[in-house]
Amino acid sequence: MADHGIKGKTAIIAGGGKNLGGLIARDLAEHGAKAIAIHYNSAAARADAEATVAAVKAAGAEAVAFQADLTGAAAMETLFRDAVAAIGRPDIAINTVGKVLKKPILDISEAEYDEMSAVNAKSAFFFLKEAGRHVADNGKICTLVTSLLGAFTPFYASYAGTKAPVEHFTRAAAKEFGGRGISVTAIGPGPMDTPFFYGQEEPEAQAYHKSAAALSGLSKTGLTDIEDIVPHIRFLVSEGWWMTGQTILVNGGYTTK
Repeated sequence: MADHGIKGKTAIIAGGGKNLGGLIARDLAEHGAKAIAIHYNSAAARADAEATVAAVKAAGAEAVAFQADLTGAAAMETLFRDAVAAIGRPDIAINTVGKVLKKPILDISEAEYDEMSAVNAKSAFFFLKEAGRHVADNGKICTLVTSLLGAFTPFYASYAGTKAPVEHFTRAAAKEFGGRGISVTAIGPGPMDTPFFYGQEEPEAQAYHKSAAALSGLSKTGLTDIEDIVPHIRFLVSEGWWMTGQTILVNGGYTTK
């Protein structure tokens, strides 16, 4: 019978240098992961990625960081090839890469749309493709999407709209990789207490989001705390393997489908 625990396993995390991705890396190490490949996007994020690598090593796991812009298929191929060379075939592949844009449809340029599509949809597709090639049998793959997939709201067309295809990618990959025992899921947090949120939302919108979830009063900020998302991801990439092909909204009652 396959071992669905985390202890002794290897992992690759796209967007794993800071915020939620960084916390996921630390958490996997604390739960016994053997080695973690940590991707970060740009030189500006290097210091955070290096701090995450140090924390993972302090928890007893091997760690290595890779910088790459993952909006091209070749870069994704290189990331997985280099990660496999460094830590071996991953048992767990987690993609937290994403970009938020809050803007009316009438004001979104073609260049903005293309960038959103490349970051949120194209990179997710090719992450799943390379994960399907390289993740070990009985492995786990999880992609971060958004709880806005369950919302009826203006201004997020280019964000939620370019995350929406990941639901279909996830279902297809779950079917295609299932014969090898690989589970594939997507998880959609609510608005999270990270710099990405505050950079997009004016004070009035911040106040709304901080009160919109059913459990907002129990959160430190009213928003989704990254600490509350990590256990769900840990579950999906371990004992929760039987839940495959699903998009799960984890948001304290912010939206539902």
